[in-house]
Amino acid sequence: QVHLVESGGGLVQPGGSLRLSCETSGTIFERNDMSWHRQAPGKERELVAGIPADGGAHYADSVKGRFIISTDNAKDTVYLQMNDLKPEDPAVYYCKSEWPQGRFVVLDYWGQGTQVTVSS
Repeated sequence: QVHLVESGGGLVQPGGSLRLSCETSGTIFERNDMSWHRQAPGKERELVAGIPADGGAHYADSVKGRFIISTDNAKDTVYLQMNDLKPEDPAVYYCKSEWPQGRFVVLDYWGQGTQVTVSS
């Protein structure tokens, strides 16, 4: 089975940094489109950053210049480096894997989420 295991969340002061990790298993990591999403209480889940298997990284306007998404193929892991955290950033952060099975079929998987809290 495909599993995505997230870690790295926690409590950080405004302006601080965290690095989230998402370890994958049961898939061919190099063929997956990976992304990070977040959801705050009472709000819809939103895309934060993505890194397609065959393209460059992209970011939501709200995190451009502060967050960096990257992958480590040797560890089948995707990271989200979060810098200059702001009061609007707290949320549960989820990683997502999109695994193409052919031209038309894509399998989607989600991690369990990790909580990020920004507080002084």
